[in-house]
Amino acid sequence: MAKIRGNNQINGSWGQIWWDGELVFELESFEAKVTPNRESVIIDMDEDSKLVSLKGEGTMKVKKVFSRGKKKMLDAWKKGEDPRSTLVGKIKDPDTVGKQSERVSIGNIWFTELTLMQFEKAKKLEEEYKFGFTPSDADFIDTIEVL
Repeated sequence: MAKIRGNNQINGSWGQIWWDGELVFELESFEAKVTPNRESVIIDMDEDSKLVSLKGEGTMKVKKVFSRGKKKMLDAWKKGEDPRSTLVGKIKDPDTVGKQSERVSIGNIWFTELTLMQFEKAKKLEEEYKFGFTPSDADFIDTIEVL
């Protein structure tokens, strides 16, 4: 195993997201997580749990530069349509051990809210896109392995 140094800690500045194949270069932050839903199982005097489903959700925050699909999303919702997207995330810090990268593909994404407009005087604008997804449509494409 290679000796780990402080510069091997991954810096989020190297993270990138592609939304339906288009690079979101104005990305500020990104998080996607899977939460197991469990039900209690009692065995004698112990309380254990049983996995019953998985829930996928996340948030993408971008610096306000473009309307970034908002009109398309609103128009679809107004027609009763529920458009789905794919997000691919990649992080490749040049100091990562072995120059490795981590990539995740998340399909069947639906957005859970749409902020039509917001602003505050004398402030740079950011927009947050909250989403859900089916965890069975998420996969690691590349992982950063211990060398």
